[in-house]
Amino acid sequence: MSSSIDMKKGWTLFLLFTCLMTFVQGQTVVKGIVRDAQTRKPLAFVSVYFKGSKGVLSDEDGRYTISTANPKNTALEFSFNGYKVFKTTITAGIEQELNIDMELVALKEVVVSSRNKSKYSNKNNPAVDLIRKVVDNRARNRMSAFDYIQYQQYEKMELSLTNKPEKLLNSKLLKNYRFLVENQDTTLLEGKTLVPVYLEETLSDKYYRKAPSKEKTYVLAKKKVNLGEFVDNDGVTRYLNSMYMPIDIYEPNITILSNQLLSPISDLAPTFYRFYLRDTVEMEGIKLVQLAFAPRNPNDLLFRGSMYVTLDGNYAVQRIQMGLTRHANINWTRELRIRQEFERGDDGRYRVVTSNILSEFALSKKASGGLVGQRTVSYKNYVVNQPAADSVYEGRSEVAVDLPASDTDSFWVANRHTALTATEQKAYSNMDSLKNMKSYRRLMDWATFFLAGYKAAGPFDIGPVNAFYSFNPVEGLRLRFGGRTTPKFSNRLYFETYAAYGFKDEKVKYFLSGAYSFNGKSIYSFPMNFLRLSFQHDTKIPGQELQFVQEDNFLLSFKRGDNNKWLYNDIFKAEYIREFGKNLSYTFGFKNWKQQAAGNIVYEKPGLSGNSIVPDITTTELSAELRWAPHEQFYQGKSYRIPIYNRYPIFRLRYTQGIKGLMKGDYDYQQLTLNVFKRFYLSQFGYADVVTEGGYTFGQLPYPLLTIHRANQTYAYQLNSFNMMNFMEFVSDHYVSVSTDYYFNGFIFNKLPLIRKLKLREVAGFKILYGGVRKENNPAYNKETFLFPTDENGTTTTFSLADKPYMEANVGIGNIFKVLRVDLVKRLTYLENPDAPNWGIRARVKFEF
Repeated sequence: MSSSIDMKKGWTLFLLFTCLMTFVQGQTVVKGIVRDAQTRKPLAFVSVYFKGSKGVLSDEDGRYTISTANPKNTALEFSFNGYKVFKTTITAGIEQELNIDMELVALKEVVVSSRNKSKYSNKNNPAVDLIRKVVDNRARNRMSAFDYIQYQQYEKMELSLTNKPEKLLNSKLLKNYRFLVENQDTTLLEGKTLVPVYLEETLSDKYYRKAPSKEKTYVLAKKKVNLGEFVDNDGVTRYLNSMYMPIDIYEPNITILSNQLLSPISDLAPTFYRFYLRDTVEMEGIKLVQLAFAPRNPNDLLFRGSMYVTLDGNYAVQRIQMGLTRHANINWTRELRIRQEFERGDDGRYRVVTSNILSEFALSKKASGGLVGQRTVSYKNYVVNQPAADSVYEGRSEVAVDLPASDTDSFWVANRHTALTATEQKAYSNMDSLKNMKSYRRLMDWATFFLAGYKAAGPFDIGPVNAFYSFNPVEGLRLRFGGRTTPKFSNRLYFETYAAYGFKDEKVKYFLSGAYSFNGKSIYSFPMNFLRLSFQHDTKIPGQELQFVQEDNFLLSFKRGDNNKWLYNDIFKAEYIREFGKNLSYTFGFKNWKQQAAGNIVYEKPGLSGNSIVPDITTTELSAELRWAPHEQFYQGKSYRIPIYNRYPIFRLRYTQGIKGLMKGDYDYQQLTLNVFKRFYLSQFGYADVVTEGGYTFGQLPYPLLTIHRANQTYAYQLNSFNMMNFMEFVSDHYVSVSTDYYFNGFIFNKLPLIRKLKLREVAGFKILYGGVRKENNPAYNKETFLFPTDENGTTTTFSLADKPYMEANVGIGNIFKVLRVDLVKRLTYLENPDAPNWGIRARVKFEF
C-alpha cells in the first residue's frame, strides 16, 4: 500500500545516521520567560544575547532558550524597544532557568509604551500600514521586475548530526566510526556540536529574460558526497531540494519542508500575522525600519521573525530573519531558521546576496541528538538590464557546462563564494572512507532489507520480504520466494523471478523476467531505456492495479466482506520503456493474456438449452503510453519511485489495440485512457490532491475485458481506489472519475483549545465515478455476451453504472502520533447493491512534516 512508501520516503535520510545520535558535555543552557514587570504579560520578540555574541528572540509566549559552548559567555542581556536593557550574569557549563521582568523606560523616552498594553488591531496600526506598502511594491522589488538580469550563484547543501554519543561510540559495534564524529563544528549553532555527514556544492551562471519569458541555468560545476550503492544519491539531492526550495520572500507563499507557508509579505499577511514596529536605523544614508511579525494563532504553520524595510520609496526588504513558532503544527522539526540579506545596486534597487535555510530534525523535542539540514545560496556578479545573445536562452532550461578541471580541489578553492570550513572540507574524505567500509555496507544492506524488503546476496537481491507469506480464500496459505539481479551481475542484462505455492488450491505459481538496458543503467533508475520480456503464471484480483506494493503483500491479506473473486492468469508481456530529460516518457507494449475464472466467478453465456461455461478468455494486444510529468522529482527506491509532489500536473495517456486471431486472441477492441494528477496548494488552507481519469472502450466485449473499477476491501485507506466499493462491483466501457483528497494542515484544529496541543490535522475527501455499459456489452440487452456474476443465491454482484454516479466521501483525523491517519468513509450511492457497505473506518500510515 502507498502508506508503506510514505514511511520509507521520510526515513530514507534518517537511515544513514540513526546509530550516531549524540550527547554534548559542558553546554551552558539558559531558558525562561520574559514578562512586562507591571502587567505580568509575556513579551514577544525580546532580544536575548550573550554580550558580544549571537542571540535569540523570545517567542509569542515570552519563552526563550539560549545556549553556548563558550565558557566565557556569562554576561546575558535582554533588550526590547521601550524597555530598559536587563543585564545579568549566569553560571557557565550548566542548564538553568531564568525568568525576567522588564521595566518600561520613562514615558518621555518612548512614545509606544501605551501600545504595548493595548489590544492588537490592524486599524490605525503603523506597522500594518508599513507592511501593506511593502506588499504594494512587491512586483518592482523582485528579480522578475528587470527586463534582463544575470548573476553567478553558489549553492551549498549540507546535513549534519548534532552532538555525539560517547558511550555508544565506545562500544565495539561502532568503534570503527569514531573518525566521523571527531570531525566537529561548534560555530554554526550556539551550544551544539555538528558532525557533517553530507555535503553538496553547485556553481552556476543564471540568466533571466522577461519577454519572451525564459530562465536559463548553466551549471559550471557540481561536487557532492557519495553515500554508496545502497542510496539513490541523485534522489537524495532531489529530496533535499524539495525540502529546501529556493526562497523568494516576495512570493505570496513560501514552500519549505514540503509545505506551503503564507509569506509575511502577502496580501493575506495582515489577516494571519501580527506586525510590530521596532527600531529605526540608518545605513548608507537610507533609513530602515525593523518590523517584527508573528502569527495571530501560534499553532498555525506560519513564520515569526523580523525584517528591515527601506524608507527610500522602494519599501524593499534589506534583511529578513524568520523561523517557525514553538507551537507550529509541524512534525520532527525542532528548529527552523531562514535568513536573507539584500544589497543596494547602482540603480537604487535591492537584490538578494545571501540566502540561508537551516532546520534541525529530531524524533522528539527533548531528544539529545538530531539532524541539521542547511541550504546556503550566495549571489554575485549581477549584470542588470543588459541583454545576452538570443543563443544564450535557447534549448533546455538547465545545461551542464564541461569546464576544464571543474572537479579538482583547486577549481573549487578559486571559485567558491565562501570557503569551506575545515570540518566541511573533511566531510568529503570521511564519507568516502565510510562507504568503502565493509561494516557500513553490511549495515546498509540489512537496513535496506528491513525498509525496502530486499537483501543483497552477491549480484542478486532476494525479496521482497513482505510478499514471502500471505493468504487469500482461493490459495489459502501462500508462500513465495524470489529475487532479481543487480548491476553487479551486469550493467545491461537484468533478470527477475519468483515461485509461489498455495496450500489450498495446491498449485505452483511463478514469474520470469529478462530485460536489456540500452543505456547501460539500471532498469530501475532514471532515465529508463530498456526492453523487457516476462511471463507470469499467477493469481490476480480483477481490476486491481496497485501502486507501490505487490498484490500478495502480507498486509493486504486482511480484507473485509467477500474476497472470493479471483483469476488464474498466464501473461506474456514485452515492453519497451524510454524516458527523456524533460520528464517525458513513452512505453510500447505487447501482451498476451489468458485468464481463467477462480473463486466464485464463473464465465457464463446464455443459450437456448441453458447457460454454457466459458473456460477461459485469451486476448492479444498492442499498447502505447505517453507520460509527461513537468519538473517531476522522486527518490528511487529498490522497487518503486517515491514521488516528491510539486504544483505541476502529471499526465498519462494510454492507447490499447486488441487483435483477434493473433496468438489465439478472442476479440478485436480499442481502449483509450487519460489520467491527470494535480496538487493544488491553498496556502493557509492546506492543499488538495485531485486525480481526474476518463476512459472509453471501443468494440463488443464481455465484462471481464471492460474497465473493472478499482475497489478496496482492505482496512487501509487507499488513495487511488474506491474504499467502499466491493471487488468487481462495477464495470464500464466508458467512464470519467474525479478523486479529491483535501489536507487542511490543522487549519481548524489549531484554533480549538486543548485539541490544538495534540497537533492533529483534518483531512477530507470525495470520489465520484460516472460511467456505463453500452447495450452491445450489456448482458441485459445482448444475449451473446457474458452474464454478470452472481452469488450463491443467484443475486447479481457486478453492475454497470446506470443513471446516477457512484459516490463516496470521507472525513478524517491525521497526524495521530505524527504518522497515523484515520478516516470515516461513507458510501453515498448504490447502497441497495448486495453486500454494499454503508460506512467504514480506514487507516493510513504516512510520514510527513
